[in-house]
Amino acid sequence: MRLPRPLLPRLLALVRASLSAKLTLFYSALFAVAMGLILMGANAGISRYAEHMIRSEMTASAKVFDRVAAMRYAQLGDASTVLAADFGFRSAVATDDAPTIGSALESLRSRLNLDQAFFVGVDGAVVGYRGALSTNEADELLAALENGRTRGVLRIGARQFNAAASAVKAPVTIGWVVFGNELDAGEMARLAKLSSIDLAPRIVPAATLTAAQRSGNAIEQDVGGTRMLVQASPIASFRAGEPQMLLLQHSVTRALADYRPMLWLLLGCGIVGVGLAGAGSFLLARRITRPIIALKAAAKLAAKGDYTQVDVTTRDEIGALAASFNRMVDDIGARERQITHMALHDGLTGLANRVLLREYLGNALARDGTNRRQALFYLDLDQFKVVNDTLGHPTGDALLCDTARRLTDFAGDGFVARLGGDEFALVLFEDHRTFDRMAHELIRVVAEPCIVNGHRIVPGTSVGIAILGDDGSDPVMLARNADLALYRAKHDGRGGYRFFEAAMDAEARKRRQMELDLHDAIAEGQLSLMFQPLFDLAETRVSAFEALLRWNHPTRGLVSPVDFIPLAEDTGLIVPIGEWVIREACRTARNWPDDVRIAVNVSPVQFRNPGLSTVILQALSESGLPPQRLELEITESLFIDNPEATLASLHSLRALGVRVALDDFGTGYSSLSYLRAFPFDKIKIDRSFIIDLLNGGGSATAIIKSITTLAEALGMETTAEGVENSDQLDILREQGCSHIQGYYFSKPISNTEVHRMLHTSQDDFTRLRA
Repeated sequence: MRLPRPLLPRLLALVRASLSAKLTLFYSALFAVAMGLILMGANAGISRYAEHMIRSEMTASAKVFDRVAAMRYAQLGDASTVLAADFGFRSAVATDDAPTIGSALESLRSRLNLDQAFFVGVDGAVVGYRGALSTNEADELLAALENGRTRGVLRIGARQFNAAASAVKAPVTIGWVVFGNELDAGEMARLAKLSSIDLAPRIVPAATLTAAQRSGNAIEQDVGGTRMLVQASPIASFRAGEPQMLLLQHSVTRALADYRPMLWLLLGCGIVGVGLAGAGSFLLARRITRPIIALKAAAKLAAKGDYTQVDVTTRDEIGALAASFNRMVDDIGARERQITHMALHDGLTGLANRVLLREYLGNALARDGTNRRQALFYLDLDQFKVVNDTLGHPTGDALLCDTARRLTDFAGDGFVARLGGDEFALVLFEDHRTFDRMAHELIRVVAEPCIVNGHRIVPGTSVGIAILGDDGSDPVMLARNADLALYRAKHDGRGGYRFFEAAMDAEARKRRQMELDLHDAIAEGQLSLMFQPLFDLAETRVSAFEALLRWNHPTRGLVSPVDFIPLAEDTGLIVPIGEWVIREACRTARNWPDDVRIAVNVSPVQFRNPGLSTVILQALSESGLPPQRLELEITESLFIDNPEATLASLHSLRALGVRVALDDFGTGYSSLSYLRAFPFDKIKIDRSFIIDLLNGGGSATAIIKSITTLAEALGMETTAEGVENSDQLDILREQGCSHIQGYYFSKPISNTEVHRMLHTSQDDFTRLRA
């Protein structure tokens, strides 16, 4: 029966999706295959057994038939011999007494129940044959008798006889007595009964059989769609030219049909067995898959975060699997909690991280019905990089952990997070203290001295504050505004705090746009150099020019260096800009007189870049400028963070052959030990001292005198910056300053004006003379 089409795909899908169905189908199919093999084996075995039995029986029957024929030939021969030896019969034959011969033969035929009893004379005459015997047949029979054939099958016309003959002698052979029984259907049936199987014996001429059939072996052949085993065995024949064969046949198909009920019984048992196997397999599969289904359901729940345990009810492999699953679920739950904690918390301090802070702010902004205001405090540690560089990262990490503990104690029921590096954030409720008061206390708490890894550290901090709701309606805006307030607090001076103001956002946007424009300025060639001359008072001539960077914006015009240089340093753009300045300055100065140097300011950010020496070498090589004509100006602030590294870098620059000047000397960071550790070529006195010369009493003059005296003792030149009038010039000359720079003599000029100035005669510099 064929299943409806829509049902068949459903069953196939069920089998593919269900382990229970697969097991049931598998074991049922396995049992069905086994039963099929058993049936095939049984059928083949029965077939071979039946064929072997038939072959054996046919061989035995052929032998029986031979013995029966021999016995009958012997009986016929004995009877014919007795009659042939009878004196009276021989006398009748000798006297050719046909009636007596016929009477004797008939009497003996009736007594022995023979089909034929007749006499054949040497002249071919036949007496007593019942039926018609042609002359030709009589001659053939006579020829056979004369050749000594006295036993075998005798064919006369269409009839066949088992016949035996005895010679009648007086004393020579005068004839033969022949006795025979006809081999008709009745005789064949009697012979067939001698066999235990249903045989159909026939006497056939050997010429009518094939070579294989005449071999005497039982062979199989198809007779009208029926499998038949055929065996032929030779038998004696009166005619030498017509050998006869006893042909035995038996139907294998009929024999196997006798075993068909047994095969049907086996098939029925197999069908019942398959059904029982299917039912048993189904029950076993259900028992096996029930805990697996439970594991599947538990796995689905675990995927949703519900780590449900599976009951372990057995001690077999399924039970072991369930126990392993339970352990796995426990481990996954623990690891997920750990991963979740790691994803939302800082690994060093254990505080919440930026992700959890954003989530907390989102929840705080979403809550309604509270009158208590909240504020987001952003802060970072002042000079934390110095702690890491001088005391090592373990000490820096310990300081961060101590700061985290202080902030947690300070916040109480508030929220504390570490944003990364030395940056922290707090979300605090306004209580009896105002947010201003909280900021003051927060700065004081962080600034308390502490002992970390045996080192006494006095940390400091700046704080930026954004009010939830007022300064931002979402976590991202709040965090950005608090960060802007922190940036302004640090810009105003460390150790303070600032609340977010709308102007900060506008300023940040302006700063961001300027940063983008500065990128374009580098690529589009908007930067240029101006040059301010430095004058040697002793020789009354221009000794050098300081390269000053200018930015000509396509829409805003000239942008003040005060605005874009700090931005370039903060964003790191000062490194490619500084590289361009050095290359351009060297290229320009190459066309100046050999006694005129070019001075270039090096930003602290650019100075710490490890590629500075390479940039200088390439600039000198490309321009062909001698190294001694390049003067690098550095600021005193470089010595604050890592003086040892700074001195090492200065010595490497000096090894290149370039001059090094200390810019803005005297602003509060200098140490005489630095001047002694590194022989600067020049000290540039900060313009603040020059301004105080005329209105600061004698202190400024004394300081300048001390600087010039110190420089002279160390073999260094001195240059006064910001000289704007002759009175300042007179004082500086009197205090021993060797060079001046300022608007009194010249503002920054272009390269074209540089060439014009360098070709000015010495008489034009008379105002610089004493």
